[in-house]
Amino acid sequence: MTDGTPPADDPARSLEQRRLAQETKDERQVWYFLAYFLFGIHFLAFVMIYAVRHAK
Repeated sequence: MTDGTPPADDPARSLEQRRLAQETKDERQVWYFLAYFLFGIHFLAFVMIYAVRHAK
C-alpha cells in the first residue's frame, strides 16, 4: 500500500529538499539584512537631520 511518495532514503530527493531548505533560509537572511540596512540608513538620516536643525 503506497501513497505515491518516494522512500525517505532516496538520496536525490533528500539532496533536493536540503538544497531548497538552505535556499529558503538564505533568501530570508537577505531580506532581514536589507530590512536592517534600510532601517539603519533612515535612523542615521533622522539623527543627522536632528543634529543640523538643532545646531547653534
